[in-house]
Amino acid sequence: MPLIPEEPQIHESAQGPRAVPASGRTAQTPRPVPGPRPAASPRPGRPGPFRPTAPAQRAPHDAPAAVASTAGAVKPGPSAAPAAPVPSAPPAPASKASATPQVQLIPASVEGALDAAEEAVDLLLESGRAPGEVLVVTTGDPHPWAAHELSFGEAPYWAQHDAGDDVFYADAAALSRAASRPVVVVAANGGADATAAALPLALGRAGALMIVCGDPQQINSVLGTGV
Repeated sequence: MPLIPEEPQIHESAQGPRAVPASGRTAQTPRPVPGPRPAASPRPGRPGPFRPTAPAQRAPHDAPAAVASTAGAVKPGPSAAPAAPVPSAPPAPASKASATPQVQLIPASVEGALDAAEEAVDLLLESGRAPGEVLVVTTGDPHPWAAHELSFGEAPYWAQHDAGDDVFYADAAALSRAASRPVVVVAANGGADATAAALPLALGRAGALMIVCGDPQQINSVLGTGV
């Protein structure tokens, strides 16, 4: 009879076959690899692990340093003390020379002095002078405008003078009543004596400039300016 192999007996306590290595020793089941451990939380009262921080940005050299207080606020560094005010020098007193009006001479004959004065007035207005800043004085015959206005009476004539909004023409004899203006133009269309008497009065009415239209030698002898 053929031999029938016996079936292996299986015990209930067996957990399954184990791999047998070549050496014949039973291999142990590999242990699981532990993952990364979480950082331990610091204990109360003890500082946590030291972690280096990035260096703070330094302030510019010209900026004041800041000082940290114990409360966490930032106190500004010491500021420079304000400079003491420098006392200004007192204004220099005005000299007598600056108060004297400038004198300008326009050579003209007795007959052409009035026309030369009219041209001088036109140049003054073109240069920016206001009409109310100019007073024209005649030492001989009055200006045609003055003669015309006086024909209506002295009251309206002097009312235009007091208004001060236009060029005013006056005779040398009326200088005692005329007010001062920045510019006085003198037409020396009269005789030597009349011109000599009118020039000092006209100079006293000029605030900044006096223009004299006439004979240079006669005018220099009266004013002594050498213009």
